[in-house]
Amino acid sequence: MTTESALSGARTLLFVPGLRSERFDKALRSGADAVIVDLEDSVAPDQKAAAREAIAAAWTTLLAADVPVLVRINAAGSPHNEADLAWLSALPPPAGVMVPKAESAAGLAAVRGHLPGVPIVPIIESAAGYLALREIAAAPGVVRLAVGHIDFMADTGIQCSADERELAPLRFAVAMATRVQGLSPAIDGVTTTLDDDARLEADTRRAVSFGFGGKLCIHPRQVSPVLSALTPAVDEVDWARRVLAADLAAAGAATQVDGRMVDVPVVLQARRILARLRS
Repeated sequence: MTTESALSGARTLLFVPGLRSERFDKALRSGADAVIVDLEDSVAPDQKAAAREAIAAAWTTLLAADVPVLVRINAAGSPHNEADLAWLSALPPPAGVMVPKAESAAGLAAVRGHLPGVPIVPIIESAAGYLALREIAAAPGVVRLAVGHIDFMADTGIQCSADERELAPLRFAVAMATRVQGLSPAIDGVTTTLDDDARLEADTRRAVSFGFGGKLCIHPRQVSPVLSALTPAVDEVDWARRVLAADLAAAGAATQVDGRMVDVPVVLQARRILARLRS
């Protein structure tokens, strides 16, 4: 499996603060499908340079791991963005670069100019990013979109109820942009509570309902519950396999499974369920 395909199929993506190098190994051993070394929100403004130094010191070890390692840089317009890009371009390339507060294809082109060939994961977390979704999703180098709903609420002033129904238009729009551009399934934002497994499961299942294929995690303990919630249930898998078997036996003609007509849309649904097992 190539690094890009591993990133495209990653279901659990775990943040680790760039300044906390003592946590890098734990993150790599957490079972997460990918690790995101963070230079943005988890690092204070006056410690950005120290975080870059800490990451660089561990870079060989990070890249030697079996887990894809991404770097979340600081946003365009930040006084730290250019320094991040110059620094990262001097290192062997990461598995991907996560771009916060993505708001234009031009901004992503600047990232690609410094890091040619490195897969880009833009985070949609502002009204401007929402309105520019089509061009962001179509930008060269973009492999997946991610939702940053916490910053999106801060930017827009939206106040959410517990189920975050107010953000359904954002998640729907990201899902549609993903589909139109043929990107890998989108990644949902973090769950900030660390001691509420029911909330974490509900948040993850909501992501699945929008067709998302991954979720950002902020603590190693979130990795296993998120993976479990993203994995289709046994009865779903059994149904999907029976649908595909029936379709094969019918040579693509319409048939029935459990009294329900099976045609092309149903077969596609079954394949998507099974793809969640393989991703």
